[in-house]
Amino acid sequence: MELSEHHSLEDLRSIVESREKVSLSSTAEAKIEKCHSYLLQKVAQDGPPIYGVNTGFGSLCNTEIEAKDLSQLQINLLRSHACGAGAYVPKEIVKLMLLLKAQSLSYGHSGVQLATVEKLLEFYNNDTTPVIYELGSLGASGDLAPLSHLALPLIGEGEIWSNANTKSKPRPSNLQLGPKEGLALINGTQFMQAYGLQCLFKAEDILARADLNAAMCIDAYDGRKEAFFAFSHQIRPHKGQLDTAKNILEHLEGSEILAQDKVHVQDPYSIRCVPQVHGASKDAVAHVKAVFETEINSVTDNPNVFPDEDLVLSAGNFHGQPLALQLDYLAIAIAEIGSIAERRIYRLVEGKRGLPEFLTSNPGLESGLMIAQYLAASIVSQNKQLCTPSSVDTIESSNGQEDHVSMGANAATKCLRVVENVERIQAIEQLTAAKALEYRRPLKSSIKVEALLAKIKSVADISDGDKVWANEVEKIRLSFF
Repeated sequence: MELSEHHSLEDLRSIVESREKVSLSSTAEAKIEKCHSYLLQKVAQDGPPIYGVNTGFGSLCNTEIEAKDLSQLQINLLRSHACGAGAYVPKEIVKLMLLLKAQSLSYGHSGVQLATVEKLLEFYNNDTTPVIYELGSLGASGDLAPLSHLALPLIGEGEIWSNANTKSKPRPSNLQLGPKEGLALINGTQFMQAYGLQCLFKAEDILARADLNAAMCIDAYDGRKEAFFAFSHQIRPHKGQLDTAKNILEHLEGSEILAQDKVHVQDPYSIRCVPQVHGASKDAVAHVKAVFETEINSVTDNPNVFPDEDLVLSAGNFHGQPLALQLDYLAIAIAEIGSIAERRIYRLVEGKRGLPEFLTSNPGLESGLMIAQYLAASIVSQNKQLCTPSSVDTIESSNGQEDHVSMGANAATKCLRVVENVERIQAIEQLTAAKALEYRRPLKSSIKVEALLAKIKSVADISDGDKVWANEVEKIRLSFF
């Protein structure tokens, strides 16, 4: 397929998951070449210096560079800024970075040559994956360190992954960087964008599972249905709340357990307030998606080149604040899905509503799912710590030239940890609810819940008797998530 003017998050997910080859449209090629030609003409003129084209970078912006050194300037930039550290960025996120960087450069406001964008897509299409590190970006003057590691292999330097665990030197490259090209490659928010997209893709799956998991827990706990009737939600009509209440009733339609008479008047909040809690997270994720959709279809390097207006403007589109705030918000929203799920797990193992303590027929001799709930609680606690916002922090850099930064890269990496933690909590919830439902026999739940139960039982052992529950939790996570 061709890169277009605008891609939705769903478009990008489809491209990535289909492993479709991507190319530039003829319109994008023309814009890139027009902008590049304009910039070369501008450099050839004896005019005022242009930041990052014939000057140094950051606080060295007032240092002019001779024409003969302009290409070396860009190479030096990539080498000096490739200063990342820590854990390796997952390969699927690196691939997203390649695609997103090509998208941003395709609008024809960055001054790069066509060959540079084509090289990015060549790497993407051929699964040539640069080695990038998690730490190093302040999320302000672009994701400088990680994008430098991304860009070096384009010119035959840096490192790539040759297989799952082995790093190697990239093949020699005939790509010669021209004026501003190194800066265009490493100025930008593609590290934050790629992490954010990966988090959003996973968040959508988490939200899709959350309502069905909750429905399973409601029947396992012998919960009531009145809290999900539309009447209450229509008088507080948040979209996510309305959708969640509707989903719960649909998931539980036809349940014999739900239809039986109840002796309790109402349920605890983790059961009764599922629409309000899940719904709020859904609305938050929808907002985050809208911001990211704008960002992935934007030009985020600096300076910005406008051939038709005869302007090269040094501005701040590389600043990650729009993403930093949303990544913190997304982490909080998804953490709450894990938090309420852990409370439902607790309810199912506490030994009430006709369920045995810790869901074992031999409490005392056996501990049952006691420690499964511990595990969920420990993960929820870690998520609370990870949800401390990164976006409220800033540290001055580059001799004061960059005096406010977003810390969006830190928000991005910890958001992914939160999201993956919630996936583990959901696996524990499914295991616990499945085991609890077995104690409701011979009554059956709904068709949808029984189908999920059968799926869980096909991969995990929920039979009586203590076992290494970590193994069963991991079987569920690896099979379904």
